This record gives sequence, C-alpha cells and structure tokens, in this order.
Amino acid sequence: MKHYELTYLISSEVSEEEAKSFPEKVLLLIQEAEGIIENKSFPLRRKLAYSIKKQEDAYLAVMTFQLDPEKLAGFEKKLKAEGQIIRYLLLVKKPIKVIKAIRRRPISEKPLLTQPQEKKVELKEIEKKLEEILSDEPK
Repeated sequence: MKHYELTYLISSEVSEEEAKSFPEKVLLLIQEAEGIIENKSFPLRRKLAYSIKKQEDAYLAVMTFQLDPEKLAGFEKKLKAEGQIIRYLLLVKKPIKVIKAIRRRPISEKPLLTQPQEKKVELKEIEKKLEEILSDEPK
C-alpha cells in the first residue's frame, strides 16, 4: 500500500451542511477501494486566487490515506464522477521514517576524553629506584 494525499475543492454552490458531509462520501469511495484513512480535515470555505469553472470561492478539504496502486485508477474514476468536486490534486507521499534519537550529553558536561593507561609500577621497583638515588650521594 502506498500513502496518498488528496486535496480537493468542492463547489461553492452546495450548502455548508452538504460541504461538511462531503468528506464522508470521499471516505466511502476510499473504503470501497479497500483503502485506509489516516487523516481528514473538514472543508473550509476559501476565496480562490483565480476562478475555476466560473466560481470565485470553494470549499477546500485535505485527506491522507493508504491505497493499493492497482486500485487507484478506479478510485480516481469515481472521484471524477462526483459533480461537486471542481478540482482535485492527488499526491503520492513518502512514508514517514522513524529515526532513533541520538543521546547527547548536555553542554555543561565535560567531553569524555580517554587518557592513555599508565603502566603500573610494582612496589619493589620503586624501592630499587629509591636505593639507587640515595646511594648515589654526591661526593
């Protein structure tokens, strides 16, 4: 299944109640095509930047869903048959990747520096060195 985003404009000639119930029609079309709805928004009336089919404003709605690519053509055909939709845009979306968070140290902490391990010296070796130093008294 691929992820899709559908943005569509509903004609301003329909009443506000019909526009608010219209996403349910689109939802049924997606469910008929065995799709899964991820997110939907309620249509909001917007003024268009330019007229579309002699209309200056329309209801804008966005819906994200998952659908098999083989069933997309049938879904689009049914979507085009809806007379209330004056324009739509269907995009393929990449699925969101889950990234594991990298644990970082706070800035106040000192950086972790690895110091070279010093060779351990035995007590007998220290005593020997001391005897050598003490025995070499200046004459």
